[in-house]
Amino acid sequence: MPLSCQASVLAERAAPWRCVLVIFLVLGVRSVWPGSAPTAADSPPPQWSAVAIPPGQIDRAVAAIDRLAGDLLKRSGVPGMAVAIVRGDALVYVRGFGVRQAGQSAPVDADTVFQLASLSKPLGATVVAAAVGRGWIAWDTPIVAQLPWFRLADSYVTRNVTVGDLYAHRSGLPDHAGDSLEDLGYGRTAVIERLRLLPLTPFRSSYAYTNFGLTTAAEAVAASRGVTWARLSDELIYRPLGMSATSSDFAAYAGRRNKAVGHVRRDDGRWVPGAVRQPDAQSPAGGASSSVRDLARWMRMVLALGSYEGREVVARAALLEALAPRIRSDPLSPPVNRASFYGYGIGISHDGAGRARLSHSGAFALGSGTSFTLLPSENLGIVTLTNGMPIGVPEALNAAFLDLVETGSVQRDWLDAFWARGFQPLYRNPGSLAGRDRPDSPAPARLLQAYAGRYVNNYYGEVGIAVEGGQLVMDIGPQPLRFGLRHWSGDQFSYEPVGENAVGTAAVWFRTDASGRIHTLEIENFEPGVRVLTRQP
Repeated sequence: MPLSCQASVLAERAAPWRCVLVIFLVLGVRSVWPGSAPTAADSPPPQWSAVAIPPGQIDRAVAAIDRLAGDLLKRSGVPGMAVAIVRGDALVYVRGFGVRQAGQSAPVDADTVFQLASLSKPLGATVVAAAVGRGWIAWDTPIVAQLPWFRLADSYVTRNVTVGDLYAHRSGLPDHAGDSLEDLGYGRTAVIERLRLLPLTPFRSSYAYTNFGLTTAAEAVAASRGVTWARLSDELIYRPLGMSATSSDFAAYAGRRNKAVGHVRRDDGRWVPGAVRQPDAQSPAGGASSSVRDLARWMRMVLALGSYEGREVVARAALLEALAPRIRSDPLSPPVNRASFYGYGIGISHDGAGRARLSHSGAFALGSGTSFTLLPSENLGIVTLTNGMPIGVPEALNAAFLDLVETGSVQRDWLDAFWARGFQPLYRNPGSLAGRDRPDSPAPARLLQAYAGRYVNNYYGEVGIAVEGGQLVMDIGPQPLRFGLRHWSGDQFSYEPVGENAVGTAAVWFRTDASGRIHTLEIENFEPGVRVLTRQP
């Protein structure tokens, strides 16, 4: 898509869910960070802000979190939330609110484990930085150096696209490339292998958010050590930081006793447990799980530029590479707007007070909304995790807190702002049949057997169409998944997709050749450029 609001929220796509929302708020160059913030008079020009923070104001902002979080929970109805705040090299606030699952009494606490969704990206970027610092790989290592089987549509890009390019979403792959394959049940390798079939936009000069592009880069890093991504993450970041509740393996999350269950909000406003999101296929991009207590340790390390409790966990130079702007991530807009950028797995921009911020959000439509923000000038960070589908709650809390930090008062209704301008559009069905009723007098279909058969393309594989019980059914994916087709008019049908990216009814068209025989099948919600499948003899 993206959609942008005054707070620099970049929502991902009009047809979600491509696994993530991202808040792009963030970094500048600091010659003295980390350490105590200089006074306004002492600050060099790149760090200077016209909005001074008086003594005690940050403490008052921290003290307001109970009230802010309680209000957001009450207004939104989200079942549970956990919050942690770090300042300097200390955890200054950590608390859970609400319950792990609606209708049950088990409370959320500081150690409750949530699915992080796309907050996995900046977390994983520090894993890569740690590997870079050890000399195992470099941000500019070509992917094919570690994954020689990897291909994209252009041979030059194939040879030259690097770990950093894919972590910065600047490979030229289309927005959320491969996500629809994951919804159909394809695994990580199968999705990555099919990326070669997608058209590319200009290399290194166009930004498009891709979970499986970034996942490919992480796979290359893991391959350099001959281990899995989950094991590498544990070895380089989770264990050194004492993040015992954190994992990049879904089975670890599923086995936790103290875990938050994802929820979706029904049309009547009730929150109910959603289908469990199994994100192992894109684990580096969206498959981590953690608690706010663990993530507070990680934020302390990032603010300290790689050090934790006096030990170097990530080499400073390698981490700084990740925290530098690599590509503009917001749509081209008038110069009155502040620009947003993306580094290696993290969003980068400046806030209304002129201070640099590092930030990222995560979103599973099936029941997870997460966000963290760092304010490096003040050595300050906040992370908020929720067990409800994304409607802007964690982003609103973080924004309100930083308003209090920088100005002493909350400047706007952030929940309303994030919902209206960032999240609500993601739930709208962009399909041609959205909001429409089936015609009262549709053109008749052919005899159903005329549509039956096998339809194939290299990207989606085989789609089977059969007649069962007087209607058409469609089988898709490696398992496969089965969908009933409802006649719409003529050779057009409709169906109801499922999964993380499903937003409602989608059209299915059977196309004819010159002789009038059904020749191809087009499925509306499949990825552009590969949504047509050819009928097999």
